[in-house]
Amino acid sequence: MRILSEAVIPELPNYYRGKVRDNYDLPADATHGPRRIIISSDRISAFDRILACVPWKGQVLTQCARYWFEETSDICPNHVLAYPDPNVVVGRKLTILPVEMVVRGYLAGTTGTSVLTLYKKGQRQMYGHSLPDGLRDNEKLPAPIITPTSKAFDGGHDEPLTAEEIVAQGLLSQEQWDTVSAYALALFARGQTLAAERGLILVDTKYEFGLDEDGNIVLADEIHTPDSSRYWLADGYDAAFAAGSRPPSFDKDFIRAWVAERCDPYTDAIPEIPAEMIEETSKVYIRAYEAITGKPFVPDESGATPLDRIRANLAPYFPK
Repeated sequence: MRILSEAVIPELPNYYRGKVRDNYDLPADATHGPRRIIISSDRISAFDRILACVPWKGQVLTQCARYWFEETSDICPNHVLAYPDPNVVVGRKLTILPVEMVVRGYLAGTTGTSVLTLYKKGQRQMYGHSLPDGLRDNEKLPAPIITPTSKAFDGGHDEPLTAEEIVAQGLLSQEQWDTVSAYALALFARGQTLAAERGLILVDTKYEFGLDEDGNIVLADEIHTPDSSRYWLADGYDAAFAAGSRPPSFDKDFIRAWVAERCDPYTDAIPEIPAEMIEETSKVYIRAYEAITGKPFVPDESGATPLDRIRANLAPYFPK
């Protein structure tokens, strides 16, 4: 299988390895300001660890984000400059704002900070919003809400915030908050509309924004991918909601569940994950891409290996 486990390219400067992406910072040139090369590997991460590599995952996520960046470019500026390879985006290097914008359209989620978890504990005031009594699991909210969290750059946990706290703590100015919140709601509305045309429900998602050299707010990272967003299949939603069960979705988390059932994933060695489970996860990502974009997935099998192909496609960016 063609796997991109990492993308270490010695010819490129200022390497930084993230959980699933390998990054290189390029200095400004005559045409652009500082840029960043972002290479999506096939690594899959959970429990703050790398669990495995899933064939084509990096290409799926890069191309899915590309679809959405192109479909939303009229709403707000984004960081994209070029796509020299199916796994690679070259973007403007931004100063990432310390607030992650999570937008939710339904009472859903499983984490301790999700609106469903908090609601079931009896909370009706959360993230600066008031929710009515009587909502059921996975019910559509009266209107989409933003549930922002502080972005932990030091490896700590993100913390839930209200808009007032964000401004009072100086994380964003009032003008910045007004801009990113308007962008986030408009992006989510566009996402829900286009997803509905594909028979999907965009349930919730997260956005990251940054500042360019001139202080402009720019959409960064990825948008509406299967990793950053929750999608449900519209066909099965009504029946599942009536039955009180979880609506059907792109269930790509069975690797995570399989590991959690067999060890303490935060401290123990990760057992070898069966090849058939990795293959099925790959198929789920590909099905998600095709459902979300309405386009067939075409794997790029050029080059002796994915890394050889990427290195060749990035050669124009090597320092002279």
